[in-house]
Amino acid sequence: MSASASSLQLTSTAFTQGGAIPARYTCEGNDSSPPLAWSGAPAGTRSFALVVDDPDAPDPAKPQRVWVHWVVYNLPATVTGLAENASKQGLPQGAAPGKNDSGKMVYGGPCPPIGRHRYFFKLYALDRELTGLKSPNKAELTKAMNGHVLANGELMGTYQKKK
Repeated sequence: MSASASSLQLTSTAFTQGGAIPARYTCEGNDSSPPLAWSGAPAGTRSFALVVDDPDAPDPAKPQRVWVHWVVYNLPATVTGLAENASKQGLPQGAAPGKNDSGKMVYGGPCPPIGRHRYFFKLYALDRELTGLKSPNKAELTKAMNGHVLANGELMGTYQKKK
């Protein structure tokens, strides 16, 4: 990613920055992807990529890994958001899902085994569409994006399972 990358504004009508993610978007609800909206894409944006991950896995007191919940790439430059449950009801034409850490090609909502975890929705504006990828995981997507990020933004929400 470029050190001079500008900032995208990424928001959701479901939760605020740093706020609690409603249960309907988790394993305790419908596991629907939340609605997202973005603005601030710079000139030259050709596509967007989205990664949702949890750096607190498995226990926020002793995190051991980053757990990836959703990977989407080649979102068209004309798109400024995703509807609720877009992961299962259909991504915009041209967009492609990648693999999450459960090995699935859909959004896997928060489902922390212990404690309150943070979930980072990270959006990247790219200067090209990504080609040659076959269901990439986060690492493969990150490698393909290297040198092509024009701007980025993130939205962080939290979740803790009900007892």
